[in-house]
Amino acid sequence: MSDEFKETNENRFDSGVSKTERFAKGKAIRNATPRTIHREWKAAKDRQDPVEILINTSVGRVESLLPIRYSRMMESPFSFYRGAAAIMAADLARTQTTGIELQLCGDCHLMNFGGFATPERKLVFDINDFDETLPGPWEWDLKRLATSFTIAARWKNFSPKICKEVAWIVADSYKKHMLEYSKLSALQIWYAHIDLADLIELGSDDEIKLFQKKRLKKAAEYTAHEKEFAKLTYREGKRARIKDEPPLIYHLTGEDEENMLRQAETIHKKYVKSLSEDKRILLNRYSVHDIVIKVVGVGSVGTLCGISLLMSSTGEPIFLQFKEARQSVLEPHLKTKSIYKHQGERIVMGQKLMQSASDMFLGWTDGESGKFFYIRQLRDAKVKPVLEVMKAKNLTDYAKACGWVLARAHARSGDPSLLSGYIGKNDEFANAIANFSVSYANQNEADYKKMLEAIKTGRLPIPVEC
Repeated sequence: MSDEFKETNENRFDSGVSKTERFAKGKAIRNATPRTIHREWKAAKDRQDPVEILINTSVGRVESLLPIRYSRMMESPFSFYRGAAAIMAADLARTQTTGIELQLCGDCHLMNFGGFATPERKLVFDINDFDETLPGPWEWDLKRLATSFTIAARWKNFSPKICKEVAWIVADSYKKHMLEYSKLSALQIWYAHIDLADLIELGSDDEIKLFQKKRLKKAAEYTAHEKEFAKLTYREGKRARIKDEPPLIYHLTGEDEENMLRQAETIHKKYVKSLSEDKRILLNRYSVHDIVIKVVGVGSVGTLCGISLLMSSTGEPIFLQFKEARQSVLEPHLKTKSIYKHQGERIVMGQKLMQSASDMFLGWTDGESGKFFYIRQLRDAKVKPVLEVMKAKNLTDYAKACGWVLARAHARSGDPSLLSGYIGKNDEFANAIANFSVSYANQNEADYKKMLEAIKTGRLPIPVEC
């Protein structure tokens, strides 16, 4: 971090200072932290063993699910990267920053973006995962996002030129849109959102545009809870039950199930209290009918996650997803600790701060075991990126979109004028981020190989069939 700005308020938004002055302050930071400094990545001699970090982040997870976690991570260097947020957080903590801080996603990779419906039923494109959110150095999010594109491009066997170029495009898009946001008022930034249909129209591939429009139409017509009810449930007497699909969706059994059902009512009441009054009135018309454990994602495997089925007195369903909220992987590396004692509240408040619109049922709760949770709708017209069908120009378009979204998210809690002053208008900063992304992608591949060796020697468990 720049000594000039360390432990000062120079990096905070100051509404009493003009945009021109804040832009000049940002530009002045280059004297202490040149933009070229961001190109550097070289592992320190005392760098912590990445496998040891994985083992440490598995403490407190459901032990029987850990083999699934590692088997998903071993699929490719990109899958490994998705589950290795803690490794990169430790590495980013040793890089130089400007001292400018704002609300971070914390695990900002390209699969944590997507389309979803707002409470007003508009389909928007935004960041959709905030498990690691905390205030911190803005560069960390951008470096993790740009590097994810380089790693994904390598997974797609694109040329080295494309693999570097997509990272450059992320940073360039971030730069251009942050400059646009620097010209808006705070209220205009708060109202800003990225319409998914408009974004698809900006694409350069007619074939993919048609593919995405079909997905968009399907998502717009999707009445999630009713369709999920027909697909996910069966009747047990007069009661609806969620279908088991072991090992990824399953009911607890015996005393464990009895204990969960016993706690469910209390946990649900605590959750409802975290919502605004209008949402509390709405959810008080529903009661919990069933709960299952659900294995989700890559980085979240082994944490306590699941689905709860709520039913009204007249038989209408709502599916909610609960996820265990653990300490952010960023927190051990930040001098300023989280102001939230409840990890679920930390996630919810960070998400509301960064997203243009959040799930109307987003809230938090905790259980008797001391675990924290946050809760949201299971699915709400979600449109996920499909890397498998992307050609190089599609990944390029997607890089532009993600850079744009991250700029909008950062502009909400950060100072766009200060950031734009630092980044500037030329290519120097984007060049630096692209170089970093290639270097860190190499590091990620080396760490991936270490994980494979740890699996081979039995240090990390995987399912027998693997």
